[in-house]
Amino acid sequence: MIRVEGLTKRYGPTLAVDDLTFAVEPGIVTGFLGPNGAGKSTTMRMILGLDRPSAGTATIDGKPYAALDRPLHTVGALLDAKWVHPNRSARAHLQWMAAAGGIDGRRVDEVLELVGLSSQAKKKAGGFSLGMSQRLGLAGALLGDPQVLLFDEPVNGLDPEGIHWVRTFMQQLAAEGRTVLVSSHLLSEMAQTAHRLVVIGRGRLIADTSVQEFIDQATETATIVRGPDLDGLAAALRAAGLTVHPQPADRIRPAHLVVDGAESDRIGEIAAAQRLVLHELAGRVGSLEDAFIKLTAEHVEYQATALPTAAQTEEVR
Repeated sequence: MIRVEGLTKRYGPTLAVDDLTFAVEPGIVTGFLGPNGAGKSTTMRMILGLDRPSAGTATIDGKPYAALDRPLHTVGALLDAKWVHPNRSARAHLQWMAAAGGIDGRRVDEVLELVGLSSQAKKKAGGFSLGMSQRLGLAGALLGDPQVLLFDEPVNGLDPEGIHWVRTFMQQLAAEGRTVLVSSHLLSEMAQTAHRLVVIGRGRLIADTSVQEFIDQATETATIVRGPDLDGLAAALRAAGLTVHPQPADRIRPAHLVVDGAESDRIGEIAAAQRLVLHELAGRVGSLEDAFIKLTAEHVEYQATALPTAAQTEEVR
C-alpha cells in the first residue's frame, strides 16, 4: 500500500504539492490524474524518496522509501523512459540494475521476454524509439518482482497494440494483489484501465473516488431521442413534464432531441402512448474526459483562448 499524508512540497515561492492526503490500495489499478503542473510527478518523486517533502509523509507498506531494506524487491517505478545510458544495451542496463539491487541476474531475461524486448536485448538503448524505451522502463520496474508499482505516462509512444498490452498487463498485476499507481494524460485509456482515481489540481486533492463516481458527479443524465416526427415527440415529452433540447443535424448524427433526467423506458412509453415512431432511443453516457475537464477547469495552469468564429472574423474585416 502507498499512503500519502499531508504531503507538501515547496520550490522557493512555488507550492507544487499542497497538503495532499490519499491512499493507494492493493488489488486495483489507481489512476493518478491532473492537468499539467498539478504536481503528479513531484508527488511520485516524493513517494520514491527522490525529492524531500517540505511537510507531511509518503510511505510504502508503512515505511518511507529510504527505510526499505530491499527497495527494488518492494517497489518498481517507471518515471522517465529515457533515463538509460544510451551506450548500454537493454540487457546490460537491466544487468546493472539487478547487480545494484541484489537481484538474481537470471531475472533479466525473464523481464525482457515479459515486455517483448528479447529480440532487442543486445541493441543500444540510445537507439530505441520512445515505445521501446517505455518497454525497457517497464522491464526495469518489474525486475525485483515488486508488490508496489508506480508508472508515469507508461503508454507514451506505444502503438495501439502496445497500449492494449500495457493496459491488460497493469490490470493483471493488480489482480495478483499488487498496488498499482499510474499517471496518464490519455483519459480514454484511463477510463478503461483504472478502477479508482486520485485527481489533483495545483497540488491539492480534487477527488479520490471510483472512475464511475467521478464521471457521475460531473455529468448529467440525458437521453437521445430520434424519430420521423421530432416536433410531435418534443411536444409529447414536454407535455409529460420533461425538459427537451432539440439538436440540429451535424456530420455525426441526424437531427434529434436530448431529454434531461429521464429514463429511456419512460420516454419510450410516452412515445408509444402517442403512437409516435422512434428511430433511436439511447442514453448519453458521460465520459471521463468530460468530467475531468469540468472538475479541473479552475486548476488548469495555462488557459487557451478560443479561436474566433467565421462571423467574428468577418466583423473585424
